[in-house]
Amino acid sequence: MNSIRNCPVCNETYFKDFLEVKDHMITQEEFKIVECDSCGFHFTNPIPSRDKIGGYYKSEEYISHSSNKKGVINFLYNRVRNITLKEKVQWVSNVTEGKCLLDIGSGTGHFLKVANDNGFNGIGLEPDADARDFAHKNNHVRSSSQEELYNIEEGSIDVVTMWHVLEHVYDLRKDLKRIEEILNSKGKLFIAVPNMNSHDARYYKGFWAAYDVPRHLYHFQQNDISRLLLDFNFDLKKVIPMKYDSFYVSMLSEKYKKRFSLFGVFRGLISNMKAKKYGYSSQVYVFEKRN
Repeated sequence: MNSIRNCPVCNETYFKDFLEVKDHMITQEEFKIVECDSCGFHFTNPIPSRDKIGGYYKSEEYISHSSNKKGVINFLYNRVRNITLKEKVQWVSNVTEGKCLLDIGSGTGHFLKVANDNGFNGIGLEPDADARDFAHKNNHVRSSSQEELYNIEEGSIDVVTMWHVLEHVYDLRKDLKRIEEILNSKGKLFIAVPNMNSHDARYYKGFWAAYDVPRHLYHFQQNDISRLLLDFNFDLKKVIPMKYDSFYVSMLSEKYKKRFSLFGVFRGLISNMKAKKYGYSSQVYVFEKRN
């Protein structure tokens, strides 16, 4: 296990314990989430070493790396995904002039396929070799290993998308700096992350599925991500709700509590109704590069 010694947002060194959370999905191990004394940012600490963390993704239960439709939650996830993929492409199209798109954490390539079918010239970066192989064979998109981020020409990308990826990034500040470099002067950055301030997060606490330790290294609120991206010359232009996520996350949280998963539909609805106060369960942050 590796201990994080400096806050990823403000670089301070004093943290307090916030919550003990179990890896409900795969190992049942306990992990600690801490809160920075200075800026209030929350992150998993300690975390698995780089050579070990890949093992925490090796499961059919980890749905972004598979197309498993077994069970009601996975079935509904895959049905809703077809809707949300088109929404994502529309969001990007609305604010992006160019067509050169980089999808970081491209998984099995479903978003890239829809984006390219709608006129984008999209490529992906994905650390998991099995997910890359699925993307090539089934979705016919081009994706490379995560290390290729550092071989992309500076200023060559129009838009970078990270759909529920930033919370996984091992070298957070290093990779964000590189993203700043490869985007052109009008570049846009789309980041979707869970919102730990949401009503469903407050309700489920340690059973909230979107904590997803240890795969999720960081646990964001809107102020956290705005402050972090300012360090890399990005201005927040828009926040887009991901209204379906509250239902999926709440259903999975009910499963972790060993209750009837469909109860989560009600909790997801309540969370969306309270979003004006707490924000949505997941939100997309649209950033523009500052010149």
